[in-house]
This record gives sequence, structure tokens and C-alpha cells, in this order.
Amino acid sequence: MYFLTGWPRRLLCPLKSAEEPFHIQPSYQRIFFAVLSETQLSIWFSRPSVLIVSYIESVKAAARFGHYQQSEWRPDDSMIAVVASKGYILLFDVVGGGDDKYLYEPVYPKGSHRVKVNPGYKEEQCAPVLSLEMKRPVDLEAPITSLQSLPEDLVVATADGYLHILHWDGVSNGHKAISLCTVPFSLDLQSSRGGPCLDLDGVHIRDIEYCVTLDGFAVVFDDGRLGFITPTASRFTTDQLQGVWAADVTDGTCVAVNNKYRLMAFGCTSGSVLVYMVETTTGSMQLSHKLELTPKHYPDVWNKTGPVKMIRWSPDYSVAMVTWECGGLSLWSVFGAQLICTLGEDFAYRSDGTKKEPLKISSMCWGAEGYHLWVTGRSEDVPEDMDSPVTLKQSGILQFQFIRSALTVNPCTSNQEQVLLHGEDRLYLTWGDTTQAQSVPDAPSPKDKSPHHRPASLPATPPDLSQGLGTLLGHKHWHVVQIHSTYLESNWPIRFAAIDSAGQCMAIAGRRGFAHYSLYTRKWKLFGNITQEQNLTLTGGLAWWNDFIVIACYNFIDQQEELRLYPRSSNLDNAFASTTRLHADTLLLNVFRNMVVLFRADCSICLYSITMKPDSSTPSPCVELLQEVSMSRYIPHPGLVVSVTLTSVRTETGITLKTPQQVCLAESIMLNIAGQLIMLQRDRSGPQVREKDPVLSQKKLLPFGSPVVLAQCVEIVWTTCRSSRKKRHLLEALWLWCGEAGMKVWLPLFPRDHRKPQSFLSRRIMLPFHINIYPLAVLFEDALVLGATNETVLYDGVGGGGGGPQLVSEPLEAIFPFCTVERTSHIYLHHILRQLLVRNLGEQALMLAQSCAGLPYFPHVLELMVHVVLEEEATSREPIPDPLLPTVAKFITEFPFFLQTIVHCARKTEYALWNYLFAAVGNPKDLFEECLMAQDLDTAASYLIILQNMEAPAVSRQHATLLFNTALEQGKWDLCRHMIRFLKAIGSGEAETPPTTPTTQEPAQPSSAGGFEFFRHRSISLSQSADSIAAAKFNLQKTFSMPSGPSTKGAERWSKDADCAENMYIDMMLWRHARHLLEQVRLRELGCFSAQLGFELIGWLCRERTRVARVDDFVTALKRLHSDFLWPFPVIPACALNSPLKNGRCRSVLSTHLLKSQSADSLLNTNMESALPAVSSNHSWLDGLGAGPKEMDSASSHGAPVPQEAFLSPLINKVDECSIGSATDLTETSSMVDGDWTMVDENFTTLCLSQSELEHISMELANKGPHKSQVQLRYLLHIFMEAGCLEWCVIIGLILRDSGIIKQVVGFLESPDVLPETITNIRSGLLAVDTWASSDCLGYKPFLKLIQPQLQKLLESAEESVNPESFQPASVTKLLEPANPRVEERGGAVPLGLSLALEASGAGSLEGRPEEEQKQQSPEEGAYDCTLS
Repeated sequence: MYFLTGWPRRLLCPLKSAEEPFHIQPSYQRIFFAVLSETQLSIWFSRPSVLIVSYIESVKAAARFGHYQQSEWRPDDSMIAVVASKGYILLFDVVGGGDDKYLYEPVYPKGSHRVKVNPGYKEEQCAPVLSLEMKRPVDLEAPITSLQSLPEDLVVATADGYLHILHWDGVSNGHKAISLCTVPFSLDLQSSRGGPCLDLDGVHIRDIEYCVTLDGFAVVFDDGRLGFITPTASRFTTDQLQGVWAADVTDGTCVAVNNKYRLMAFGCTSGSVLVYMVETTTGSMQLSHKLELTPKHYPDVWNKTGPVKMIRWSPDYSVAMVTWECGGLSLWSVFGAQLICTLGEDFAYRSDGTKKEPLKISSMCWGAEGYHLWVTGRSEDVPEDMDSPVTLKQSGILQFQFIRSALTVNPCTSNQEQVLLHGEDRLYLTWGDTTQAQSVPDAPSPKDKSPHHRPASLPATPPDLSQGLGTLLGHKHWHVVQIHSTYLESNWPIRFAAIDSAGQCMAIAGRRGFAHYSLYTRKWKLFGNITQEQNLTLTGGLAWWNDFIVIACYNFIDQQEELRLYPRSSNLDNAFASTTRLHADTLLLNVFRNMVVLFRADCSICLYSITMKPDSSTPSPCVELLQEVSMSRYIPHPGLVVSVTLTSVRTETGITLKTPQQVCLAESIMLNIAGQLIMLQRDRSGPQVREKDPVLSQKKLLPFGSPVVLAQCVEIVWTTCRSSRKKRHLLEALWLWCGEAGMKVWLPLFPRDHRKPQSFLSRRIMLPFHINIYPLAVLFEDALVLGATNETVLYDGVGGGGGGPQLVSEPLEAIFPFCTVERTSHIYLHHILRQLLVRNLGEQALMLAQSCAGLPYFPHVLELMVHVVLEEEATSREPIPDPLLPTVAKFITEFPFFLQTIVHCARKTEYALWNYLFAAVGNPKDLFEECLMAQDLDTAASYLIILQNMEAPAVSRQHATLLFNTALEQGKWDLCRHMIRFLKAIGSGEAETPPTTPTTQEPAQPSSAGGFEFFRHRSISLSQSADSIAAAKFNLQKTFSMPSGPSTKGAERWSKDADCAENMYIDMMLWRHARHLLEQVRLRELGCFSAQLGFELIGWLCRERTRVARVDDFVTALKRLHSDFLWPFPVIPACALNSPLKNGRCRSVLSTHLLKSQSADSLLNTNMESALPAVSSNHSWLDGLGAGPKEMDSASSHGAPVPQEAFLSPLINKVDECSIGSATDLTETSSMVDGDWTMVDENFTTLCLSQSELEHISMELANKGPHKSQVQLRYLLHIFMEAGCLEWCVIIGLILRDSGIIKQVVGFLESPDVLPETITNIRSGLLAVDTWASSDCLGYKPFLKLIQPQLQKLLESAEESVNPESFQPASVTKLLEPANPRVEERGGAVPLGLSLALEASGAGSLEGRPEEEQKQQSPEEGAYDCTLS
């Protein structure tokens, strides 16, 4: 409502004086401020805040009258009454200084239009010259305790127990004195009840204040009792006063009355403020609420504040400022919601934690429109011997700055969904908040083509609509709009502000006229004719209707109250306005759809309709009076009406209405009368006559019935004019803010499925709930409340304490923190659901929840509801007879995220409350199994943490194993890694400390969606065919080496504790899963599994080579690989029999160009004529594994990315000897196949390929699979080669159609180490593939024809196969022991690759080998690091 901003200002008094000001009193318009020191009366001006005149008492007069104590202004600001300590009232005339005498004048540059056009500019902008003239003093012969100003009289209370009534116009008429002893006091005004009377002998009034709307005086007696004195007639006489007193209160100190809400706030010595109301029927004083600090929020100071020093209501009566004897300020809303307190947090403590002295205040008052609080500080006793009190001369007045909500004085904005605050010179608005703005029915018409309407480049909806609630809640910043200085300087202060439904246009009104601003154009519009601006003043506020500004104003020229509509798109001029004359002063204005409702000073309500004239070329509205309702019987004073709202809310639902056609959009009027909300509904009790003419029936509105009281202590009301079938509960609800009582919602109850409603079921229900922010807007469909809160920032530049003389010497930045206002929001849906469940309205709660289930934070709503109920019930010290938690648990089972809600709530709750929670919602083991059945593994992992703490380790291990197996099957690799760690923790005794949440994503680990990302640190080229193998020294360690990546840390850790049973247990599960994948020919998943979990695939394949790693059905395996890797089946090109690429004419040129273009595929190697020589039987396929270029080894060993040229440069020189695809670098992520052929090279056209050649190339590209799949297949080929699984090598060679692989494998088959079963299996498999290709896939026939020599050789060698055991050297076993002890620890067989490698290493030097054999050894297979991303 009100929010502190910035640092306070210090106003320095230019006059030198040793006296400090101790009292400040504003004039009725709050333009002037009277400041008292002991012998000095000063008058300050509000804007600019400067001293105008100072009256200093002479020494003689000071000795006669005594020092000054209090002051009061006459309501017309023409006189000031000052109380002197020796019982005198000193009356001063405030006299103007003449026509052209101004103390301060603004200086304008020459030629300024303001000086020329506005003849009266000085009156508004200059500080006038005033003088003070003392009249004859009035001696009341007793010390004066308090005084109160009335329009004609001055009421003075004296210490001898009298009330004196003086006339402002002089003492000639004399004055009356009323003794308190003659005033009858009782507990109420009904003397017949005969309550105890108050004995007032020797008692006098300590503080007194007059309440206009109650027509009486609130008084505090010197013995601490509280009372209310009211006259029984219009003038005060001795026998015409009657009093009531408040029972059981004896510690009152001060009083302040609230005229708008008819409240009396009494300060007490205990530090609390008691707010009383007068009961209308009996006239007794009833306690409404208290303003007091709670020990929960202020444990250190709640009972150490001292007595209440002073209470001051703001000018609009919406907030009260309270200060105590011990210092400090606190701000409260009218019904007790605390907004600010300076006794805690940054106000009370420095950044180093030391406590500050609170600011002690002697007097304070609000400035104009509540933008400033003027404060005079209270100094401690200072020694008398200070000769040069320089620092005391300019002590003085602090000015705290506030911004406030537009709802305080212009409640018509309460049907909008934006937060709008306005300060003295700027507006704060939430930037593009309303996500529902696109559904507002009154959106601007697209027909308006004026250039000022909306630029074409800007969206027709608010800019943040597309970003949704993330923008709405994601930041706390405001959009700040500076008010135009030209308007501000002549019309300060700003009184009203309003914003349109889209949140893009604002209008403000000051002392005269108004102005408006558009976010579309970022410009203000002011009246072009300043005379028009100065000739109207707004009385009832302003509002937006579509693109029009609706104002209720007083026209000074015609002396007439008017209702005007100004179009936003036109210039601001009366010529474009639509004007309707009104018959009485307007106090409040509001807009509902196409209707305007006015509340007038004669307590009547007028409804007007607004329609657009269809015949006019320019948009001009037509305003017509619809209905007039007199409320004088129900409203005691027109100033009590806080807001008037037209709404479609009604107590009946549409089903129960007699004639649904008679349902009017404006069904009822809501009036907030001094905090009491009453509703007037249309009366349908009479005969319902249906008009044949729909126009007449629309104009003939039903009358309104008698008012019904809905709620008490209401500060703000929200309704919406939108309607929706989906969210009827929220959109047809009425929202109330009731101060300390919190939020209330008047919710409609609907029968389910259009059934007849139960007779006992009410149509609506009022549900209260508390929120921790001050609400300023309600987003109905989003189930959100928007608000604002004060935040503070400490300034550490200077140290020191506050209070007393330090206010002068110390910078304010050291005493006060810097205050900012931040946006806040609050979800309220869980409060409503809970209240409905408490009242056994579960069906209504379910309907409401289902209508909101699409909100992004709806799961959080359910979680909040469970959490709040659990905390309350589980920590209750007394048994709860009817616990709500089982009902809540049953309720949330209706939603699919029930399991997540429960576990998230449990994880955020103390362990001690878990038993209570799961007793209501079910056994966590059952919930875990439900998660597994629903395939929700992440939630199941969260339940595992619960089970670990609540169950025995064996149970945790059992469930973890279930989850681990399921995660393996579904490929949830992150979860698998967490489960491995979790199982190890159980086994190694770490289960006492819960592990980190398995559902969290590790930033270092990539997602497992694509391929073998684990090998991103390896850089190996795997696409070269066998003819590019170079000779090199064999490195034994590479045979079983693990890839160098992040996940290998896990493998290293396992190797350290290989004897651990847990490791063996985990390994068994991993082996079982790998076997399962291989049996089902899921090679892609096997590769991902190995890469993500660091599984030692090669060693495992070596052991399984003769078991599960065998291939029984080549054709099925080949088909499965095609589908698994998205690899297309080959087709026969039309020109296959006569391919131009069979000659060598374009081969080398094309190869060179493709190498330059960084192709990653062996594109054309199926049709190459380069036949490889036969491989000698005494060389293994592992001879070249460690032989890569030194540059590769050094680069990959450091994990650095290898530059492309390191691969390409030697290959280009040998382009005729290798396949085109041998340039593949697996660190490349781009592919010619994935890309566009036009990117090959700009010189590609020089090849001059014919049409048939291009067709052949495109056909070959069509037969290739994705680049990523090729990379993965090449890597798997490498793995199977190392492990000696030759059947799989053949299948991968077939799918890649790489004849080099087949030749290489056939060469290996001649080795004596290869089992005869393997040779037979490969031979029969290839024959089966050939048979299948002949019938089902002819695209494979050219490739099979190409490898016909190898097939023939295989058939021949199968007949001559020899037992491989006879060729095994005796020294192999001894050599294997130090090389790889891991093999024998795992109990696996000696891998085939090792034995062949050892034979090869002892077979002689490379120089003695034939050239063909040296070619056989591939350089990339030595540096087998690869990146597959």
C-alpha cells in the first residue's frame, strides 16, 4: 500500500538558533507546515520544502507566556493557534505578502511557453511570502494538555478538567467551559441499560481528536482510560454532551482518528495500539483490532518499545504511522497489516552486526497526498557548557519519501491485473505482467488507424505475453515512468493514477487537469491548451475504457460537475472529448465492461452505458444514463464509501434463475462502506416481463434489492469482468483483503455435471487464508496474487549510530538503509483447496483443482498443501481429533503426479515427520514399486533415499537393484551412475549419510540421448580401410586399455577394490545386462552402455567370444543393425553395370576435392578397383594398433583436440592408394552426407561430371546412413576387432559395404588361433546373406560380387582348417601375466587378440616384411581415440 523509498532527506533551517524543533503540524491542505521550538514558530512550504517565515518570541513575552508546546491550524489556513506552557493560547494571523511578492520563484529560459501562456504560473510554482501577526493571547488559567481545531471553533482541554470552546474569529464572543464532571459517561449510549458510570473527579483529558464521520471526540484521560464524547445537539453545551468509555483499558497515551473508516486508534504504554470502532446500534466502543509487534517477528524488541508516542493516519486514511518513546517507526494498514518497521533488520543493525540506536521522534506528520513523512528528531540531554552549538543550529526536519499503490485513492483500478504504484514524480508498473491480456474483451479496436494509436512495428499485445509466467515471476524489477515535468510543476501533487487493461497506457491527475502516457510511443500527452487543463479538476478519479480515458471532474468555467471521455489516440483537447453533465458532486468512479458507475455526494449511485456511435467517421462514444440507485438510507456519511464496484457476481447460479435471458452482465453493486462490504443484487422477486424488443429489454434494467453485508474490515476488493467455462470458480469469485485477517475469497459452488444442487449446500462460501505479502493485484486465471515489499540495502561507507545529535553530524546514509520496493507474488490455490477440504467440500476442491491442473506450478501447489498440513499436524502438541492429512493424501491421488508430490514434500521435510506422512499416504516401498510400474525412475530414485533412511540396508539394496536393472534397460545412464555409487555406499557402510539426489543432473556428464559421448576425449579415425595400415611397434598395454574420459574414474576405483563383494555384485549385473543386449542384437545400446558407464567391453567380449558374442543368424543381425543405426538398405543404381567411375579418370581428382571438403565417409570405395593383396597368415589384425603417427599419440595423450590437417596431409599424397573416405576424422561433427553437396568445393564444377556420373554419386550417398551412425559403427568394428569377434566384424563390414574389412577378416581367418567353428559360422553366415540378398535385397549383390574372391578363399580355407592349439607358443602364458593381470582375476580366457599380437611381435622386424603387409597395418587403429558426439 505505502512503501518507503530511498534515503530520507534532511531539511536544514537557514536561521541560526540553539533551539531544536520538537513539534510539527500541517495545514489542512498540507501545503504549509508549522514547526515549533521553545520560543520560535516557523512556517515551511511543501514544494519546494523551504522555510518561509519564522516568528521568534521576545524574552519578555517568553517569560510571560512560557515556551511553546503545541499548535493547530484553522481549516482555511488563515490562522494558527499556539499553546504556551503557562496556560495561554496564542493566536497568529497568517498574512500574505502581496500580489507580486514571492519568496522563491522558478527561473525559466527566455521564450519559455510556460511563462507566456499560463498567466497564473507563479501561484502554482512559487513559494509565497507570508507574515505572522500575533493577536491578543487568551489566558485559560490552567496548563493546556491538548487542543483540537474545528471549522469555527477551537476545542482546548486543560489540566483542571475542563473543555474550553473558543471561536476562531476572536475572543469577542467569549468562550464556553465544560467541566468533565458534568458529562455522563457509560459503557454505551443506551442509558436504560444502566451500566457503570465513569467517575471523572480530578481527571483531565490528556489527548483529544475530533472525528467528523462519528461526530464526536476521541479522548485519552490522564489516568489512561479511553473515551468517546459526542454531542447530542449541533452546538456544545454543558448538558448536551454524552460519553462512552472503553472497558478494561487504563494505559492509554495518545489517540488518532480515522475519518474514512470511523476508527479511533489509541496508543498504550505497553507499546501496542488499540483500534476501536463505535457500534452503531448501542453506541458502545468495541475493539476492532490491535497494532502490535509480535515476538515471532521481533523477538528482541516486541516488549521493549516503551509507550506509544504518536500515531498519524495518512491523508487518505489507508495507513497509520506509529512511533514509540524508545524510538522507531512502524507503518500499518488500516486493518492491521504491518508494512514497515524500523526496529529490525537493516534499520536496527549495521553490516557488522552491531546494533544501532533507533531514531527517537518528537513529532511527525504526513505531507501532501502521503508522499512524504515530516519528522522532527528528539535529541538526548546535551551539556549546558557547549558554547558553539554549530551542529545544533541546522538540526531538524527529516523527510521520508513514500510511494503508494494507485488503489488507495483510485480504487477503480482494482478490476485490473497490473500493479501500479506512484510516487511524487514517477510511476512504477509491472512490465507486461498479465498473461491473460490477450483474452480481455475490451481490447483496442484494430479499426483505429490513427498514427498515434499503435505503431505497426509494435505488437498488439503486451510484449511479454509470449514469455508467459516466467517473465511474470522471474524478476523483481519495475518499469519506471518519470512524470512529465511540465505537468508536474504546475499541478503537483499527483492525486490519481490509473492503468488500462493491457498494462500499456497510464493516466495521472494532479491538482488540475490530467495527462496520459503510452508505452507504445514512450511519450506523454498533455493538454495543448493550458487554460483547458487549469479549468478542470478531477473529483471522482479516472479510469480507462478501451482507448478512452473516463474522468469525473468539476468544470470551473461552467461551475458544473461533468463526466468526460477523452480518446487516447487524439490530441488532448476538449474538442475531442465526450461530455455528460452530472447533477451532484462525484466522489468515486468505476468502469465495468461497457458501463460506468458513479457514486455521488448525495449518496446515490448512477449507472451509465458507453457505446460507440456507428455513424461517425471518428470514434466518438455515446454516454447514456441507465439507472439511479439511492443509498442514503444505508450510508451515514458519503465520505465513508471507500470503493464502489459493479460486478457480475451473484449469489444464485445461472441454473436457479427464473429466466436466464434476464441475466444481466452487471448483476450487483459492491460498496465498501468504512470497511464493511455490502452487496446490492438485482431484485427478481417481482413479475418478470419479457420484452419482445431486445433493445428495450436491455435498457429496462431490474431494480436493486436490499443490501447484504458480505464481510467486515475490508481494505481492497477485486473482481474481474472476464468469464470462462473452464475456470468458473476463480473468475466468478470475489477477492477481499482484510488487513491482519488476511485474504478472503467468496467462492461460488457449482453442482457437478449439471446435477440439481443440494438444498443444504450454499451457493457461495467465504474462505479465509493468510498470505505473507500485501496484495495489490489478483491474477484470476493464473491463481496468483501480486504485491510489493520493501527491501533495504546497507551503506557501509560511514559508521556510527543514530538518534540524538548524531542526526546532525552524521550522514543519513549511516543511520538509515537505502530502501527499495520489489515485486512479489504468492500462490494462493493451495489455501483454497485446503479450506474446501476442511469443510468437506472435496468435490468442489477437485473441480477447482482440475480446472487449474494446466498451470505450470500446479504440482508445486499440491506439494505446498501437503507440506503445510503436515507441518501443522505433525508438530502439534495436542492430539488432533480429525486430522486433515489423510484427506489431503486421498485428494492428491486424483492427479498423475501424486508420487512426485509426496516424495518432493518428504525430501523437503524433517526426517522426524516422515513416519506421520507415510502413515497417511502409504508405505514408501509400495510407492516405490508404483513408480517402477509407471516407469518413473527419477521419482523412484527419490523414494530410494526415503527407504534408505526408514528401512534396513538389505531392503534398500533390494530396491536399488530393481531400480538399477530398470534404469539399465531404459538407458537412463545418469541414473545408472548414481545407482552404482548408491550400491557401493550401502556395501561400504556409507549408508548412514544419504547420498546426493540421484535425479540431479551432473553438469560434467553429457546426456545419453545420442551416442557414445563418453569417448569425446579420444581422437581416432576409424573409417580407413585395411590397405592403409602402416607398420609400427606393437604396444601391449593398448589391448585392454580403457578410454580416457570422466567416467573411467569409476573404473579405476573399481580396480582398486576388486576384491570387494559389492563390486563383483555390480559387475555381475553389468555383465548380465551386456549379455542381454548382445543376445537381442542391440549393438547401439551396447555401445552407449559401455561408453556411459565405463564398462570394459573388450575384455568382456573376449571372454564371451565363443558364447553370447557369436552370431547365429547373420541375416537377422544385419537387419537389426540397419534398423538400429537408421542405415538404409542399399539399392542398385541404374548405371551400376557401366559406371564411369570404374576408370581412374576422375577418381583422384574427386578424391582430392572430397578430402579438402572434410568428408567423413568412405563414399565410393565400393567401386574401387584397388584389390588388396592377400594377408599373410602369421600377422595379426592387431599389429598396427600402437603404430599411429607420433603427432596423434602426443595429442591424444594430453586430451587435446587434434587439428584436422594432422590426418589429412599424408593421405592426400597417397590418394590413389586409399579410399576416399579415409580422411574421416571422428572429431568432426559435420558431414557431407548430412549437409549439402554444393558445399564440397567451389571448384567442384571443374570436374565436368556427366549426368550418369552424378546419378551414380547421388545413389551412393542415398545408400549411406547418418554420419553419427557411421562413426558409431566404425567404433564398434574397432572394439570387435580387438576382442576377436570376427562374426560381428563381418556384419559391420557388410552394412558399411567396406570390402577392406572383409578382406582383413578373411586374412585373419587364416591364423591358426581362429577356431574352426568361427570359420564355419562366417562362411555359412555369408552364404545366408547371399541367399537373402538374391531374394530380398538386391542392393547387396554388387558388394557381394566385389568380395567374391574372399568368399571363394573362405570356402577353400574352411576345408583345410587346422587345430589352432598346436600353433600356440609356450611362452604366451608367461608373457600375459604381467601385461594384464585383470584377465585372470576375472577368470576370463586369454584373448585371441593377445596371443596373435605376441606372435606378431616376435616375428621379426618390419623391414623384412613385404610391402603389402606394411600397408595392412592401419595407423588409426594405433591411436584409437575417437569422438562421437
